[in-house]
Amino acid sequence: MDPKFVEFTTKDKLLLPGLLYEAKGSKKAVIYLHGNGSSSVFYDEAEKRSLPDEINKRGITFLKFNNRGAHIIKKLNVRKGKEVERLKYGCAYEIIKECVLDIDAAVKFLQDLGYKEFYLMGASTGANKICVYNYYKPGNVFKKYILICGGDDTGIYYSELGDKKFWKLLNESKEKIKIGKGEELIKSLLPNETFSYNGFYDIANPDGDYNCFPFSEALGKAKLSKKPLFRYFKTIKKPSLVVYGEKDEYAWGNIPKVVEILKKYQPKFDYEIIKDADHGFTGKNEELAEVIAKWL
Repeated sequence: MDPKFVEFTTKDKLLLPGLLYEAKGSKKAVIYLHGNGSSSVFYDEAEKRSLPDEINKRGITFLKFNNRGAHIIKKLNVRKGKEVERLKYGCAYEIIKECVLDIDAAVKFLQDLGYKEFYLMGASTGANKICVYNYYKPGNVFKKYILICGGDDTGIYYSELGDKKFWKLLNESKEKIKIGKGEELIKSLLPNETFSYNGFYDIANPDGDYNCFPFSEALGKAKLSKKPLFRYFKTIKKPSLVVYGEKDEYAWGNIPKVVEILKKYQPKFDYEIIKDADHGFTGKNEELAEVIAKWL
């Protein structure tokens, strides 16, 4: 089924666009959260149609939308009374805790259409956002979660930058934020990486909200956090499916070990490893869709 273009407004007045794949007569809906970087639900839509198609076959509507972290840098309309202001968003500026506003807006949009039962699905950073959302709103409306290839961005940046540069940039970011310069872009980051001080501190802070899957620490590669590991993941009490690709390039090359770590914290969850799949499930979208749809 071809999707319907939709828009809805968050509590802080951001207008977010999305694609709605409707299952006729359904009162159930999946809300999908994309990853970070240059992500957008509007690219490669036909290639990734298998997931909403399989969900629709089970009589469940599927909504995916561009949240405030879509693209690297993106100006979004913010309504202030009768005026519209253009403000900077995108991955470079995103604060993960604000996913609560985006998800709540998506829920309200679907509730206004008459939907009654909800499931939350997130890939990559989207899986981290499920953990964060659940932590701050444990009594939410969702019946089940699907966490797809949740990532250890904090550990990855530590590994790529090295100990000295990582802590230098983290402390520099903290100081810039204190003096009101958090929106400035960091000029001394890795090549091909763009972050404001706000965005980098949020994604790289070992004790921040973003660090939901600290695999590097659990695998003994580094000691970064002062707070308990997997503290958000282990607070989830809803039925959940966790999916990884066997060849996920962002999971330290040992997916079975990564999954075993997660099982220690949540032994009652369902876990799937899709053979030969990378982080984006290239060429494996149909297999991923079937696994998720059957579980739902």
